[in-house]
Amino acid sequence: MPPSKDRESNRFSARVGRYAKVGTNMGGIAAKVAGARLFGMELDNAKNAAELAEALGGLKGPLMKVAQLLSTIPDALPPEYTTELAKLQASAPPMGWAFVKRRMRAELGADWQSRFAEFGREPAAAASLGQVHRATAHDGRVLACKLQYPDMASAVEADLKQLQMLFSLHRRMSPAIDTREIAKEISARVREELDYGREAAHIAMYQDILSESEDIRVPKVVDDLSTGRLLTMGWLTGKPLLEFKEHSLEDRNHLARTMFQAWWHPFSHFGVIHGDPHLGNYTVFEQDSTPAGINLLDYGCIRIFPEAFVEGVVELYRGLLEENNDRVVAAYERWGFTNLKKEVIEVLNIWARFIYGPLLTDRVRSIADGVSAAEYGRKEAFRVHSALKELGPVTVPQEFVFMDRAAIGLGGVFLHLRAELNFFELFNEQIDGFEAATVRARQDRVLGAAGLANETHAA
Repeated sequence: MPPSKDRESNRFSARVGRYAKVGTNMGGIAAKVAGARLFGMELDNAKNAAELAEALGGLKGPLMKVAQLLSTIPDALPPEYTTELAKLQASAPPMGWAFVKRRMRAELGADWQSRFAEFGREPAAAASLGQVHRATAHDGRVLACKLQYPDMASAVEADLKQLQMLFSLHRRMSPAIDTREIAKEISARVREELDYGREAAHIAMYQDILSESEDIRVPKVVDDLSTGRLLTMGWLTGKPLLEFKEHSLEDRNHLARTMFQAWWHPFSHFGVIHGDPHLGNYTVFEQDSTPAGINLLDYGCIRIFPEAFVEGVVELYRGLLEENNDRVVAAYERWGFTNLKKEVIEVLNIWARFIYGPLLTDRVRSIADGVSAAEYGRKEAFRVHSALKELGPVTVPQEFVFMDRAAIGLGGVFLHLRAELNFFELFNEQIDGFEAATVRARQDRVLGAAGLANETHAA
C-alpha cells in the first residue's frame, strides 16, 4: 500500500502537525505573558484559555486525557483554563477493522481470531489510550478486549512535554501554586496507564480488597488472552450511572452509599484509591429492574499510598472534628507540606473544611446544597488560589494530587445522584479502629498477592 494511503504510517506526521499547532499556540500565549509582565499589563486569561482550548480541542489521545485530568485538580491552572478544559472530550478516532486485526495479530499472533468464538469488528467503547471490543469466548463467556492504540508510549512522552509547557506558563502567570510536584504525579500515573499488565494486577488487587462486597463488581482478567497492550476481561453488564438520576431517593442513596464504600474502603483499609472518578468508569447492575450495585470498570489509574499518608487523612479529619489546630498542622506535615506559616495553614483549612465538611456533621444531608456537579469545588478552589497568591508559592505534595482529585470526583457523583446520606456515619464506619500499622500489613498482603510487592509505598 502506498504510504500516502496508509493511515498507520501517516500517524507520526499527523502527530507532528498537532504538536506544532499546540506549540505555536502556547508560544503565542507565552509571548503575551512575557510582554504583560514586562510592561505591567493585565492578562486576559479567559481569551488565552479559549485560544488554548481551541488548539487542544482538535487533539486526541493522552494529551486530551491530561487536559481533562487537569480540569479536575483545583488550582493546577487558573479558573478560566479549567473551565475551558472541562469542556473538552477525550475521544481518539477509532481504529478501523484492518488496523484492529494488525494490532491483535501483534499481541496474540497470526491465529488470534481462532481464540475467540466471536470478536466484534466495531469498538464497543473508547478507553483513554485505546478502545474496547466486545468478544465471546469458546465457552460462551462475554468478554471485553481493551486494545491499546499504536505508538502510545511515544505519544504519551510527547504529550507530557506539552503538559510541562502548560504548567510552566501557569507558573509565569500566577505562581500561587508550585505545580512541579503535580506535573511529576500526573506524568507517573499516565505512564503507568500504558502498562496493561500492571492494570491486570490492579484488578486482581481490587478483587481481593472488595471480595466481601456483594454490591461492587470487579471484572475478571483472562490471562491467556492478555498482554502488556491488550487486556481481556469478563464483560460486566450495566447501565450508565446517570440513567438512575430520576429513580427514587432510596435507589439513588443505595448507589451513592455503594460508591462511598467502593472508594473509601480500599483507601482507609489498604491505602489504595481509584484515582479516575469519571462517570464513564462506573456502570450500575440491576436485579429485578432495581439498581443493585456498581461495576468498577477501569483500573489504569490506581494510586498506592504509604500508610503515613492515610494516617494524615484520618488525623486531619480528627483535628478538624475536635478543632485541634496542632493535630491539623501535624497532618499537613505528615502529607508533605513544608514551611507552614500560620497564614498558609488558614488557607489550607478553607480547602480541608470544604472536602471534609459533609463528614463532620452527624446528620443526613446532601454533599452540597445548590451546587451543580460541574461547579463542585470550583468556588473554594478560587478562594484558596486567590489567598495563596498573596502568600507566595506553595508546593502541593505529589501524593495529594489524586487524593484531592478523586474526592472532588466522588462528590460530583453524589451531586448527580442528589443523594442524602449521613456521610459522618459512613466515614466513621470506615476509620473505626484505624491503625497505620494494620493498613501497612493489609497493603503488603494484597500487593504481594497481586504481584505488585515492589510497588509498596510507591511515591
